[in-house]
Amino acid sequence: MLKEPVKEAPQVRWLIRISEVFAGMEEDIFRGLDAAFIKRLGRGYSLIRIGDPARLHASAAAKFVRWNLPVHHSWPCCPRDIPGFIEKAAQALWRKFGGDHPQTVLCGPLDPDRSNRYYKTLAANLRGRTLQLFPPECGAIRDVGAQDSRVPTLFCLVGKEGLFCGLQSPAAANGFHPGGTKYIRQSAPGTISRAGAKIAEALHQLQLDRSPPPAGSHWLELGASPGGMTAELLARGYRVTAVDRAAPAKMLDNAQGLQFVLVDAATYLPRKGTVYDAILSDMSGDALASMTRVIRLSEYLRVGGLVVFTLKLPGVATYAGVNDVEAAVVATAAAAGLRVLARTHLTYNRYEFTVFFEREASN
Repeated sequence: MLKEPVKEAPQVRWLIRISEVFAGMEEDIFRGLDAAFIKRLGRGYSLIRIGDPARLHASAAAKFVRWNLPVHHSWPCCPRDIPGFIEKAAQALWRKFGGDHPQTVLCGPLDPDRSNRYYKTLAANLRGRTLQLFPPECGAIRDVGAQDSRVPTLFCLVGKEGLFCGLQSPAAANGFHPGGTKYIRQSAPGTISRAGAKIAEALHQLQLDRSPPPAGSHWLELGASPGGMTAELLARGYRVTAVDRAAPAKMLDNAQGLQFVLVDAATYLPRKGTVYDAILSDMSGDALASMTRVIRLSEYLRVGGLVVFTLKLPGVATYAGVNDVEAAVVATAAAAGLRVLARTHLTYNRYEFTVFFEREASN
């Protein structure tokens, strides 16, 4: 059970989002952040007071926080019951933030469930009206991924509990979208599995820290079958060497740019002289064993090359256990010259994390 809500202090509060898959670990997460819980908001959001906001990025608990925002402005209310809510809220945002010159204004629902159409529509309409008040350049960003990850955006979350807004860069918030959610269609013709959405979101998230590999880059994918991620990489113009003991989906037969190798990733050996631009590992099972396989093959990864690693947690059920597994994987990778770029819990992650590494030059 969570502690009783504390009285709100006058300093800036923070809105954080923790995935529901970590239900039961919240007290440990708040303790790891050195944060005081105030109350729940929406779906998966918590309002907290935190002594050192740097802990949202530099603590063992940070990886559990999918997205975060300092609350510089709030309007506790039920928007459905407020006549002219959108106009009143937009005018308040203009008065408070108009002089701060955010790169854009983005609004989202506190309950991101797709079935919650009212607040999704309300958020879209609030953004539209607010942008009419702000300078024209704030409305020039049509694609959220086109934001400068280091420049402040005015993020707004709205739900039955009211409106909560803050000014923060996407990199500091850990996501381009309000709340960090990026929905990706998984029912399009030709979709093999949900894993395709996971790598698509991972590459979107990567842009907070560095550019993804350019089209034409060569990926080594470990644990590739049935091929959901493979298909997504191919669709982006990448060349892929996919390795798995199980055969891929039939729709990948004769796919251009694909070499599928039916062998265990633990024994796979590339041809001499092979160089990869990126390695993708979504292998099931023990995370440290999976990282050991990645490390063995990282000698074929160019310096500066990328590793996208799914840190899976079979049999690990506690906050401390998750941290122990992650620490062991990161330390093992670092000893082999793989530097952590970022770690996060994506919308399409389950009980697992996505960790990005970059290969450093040999000493």
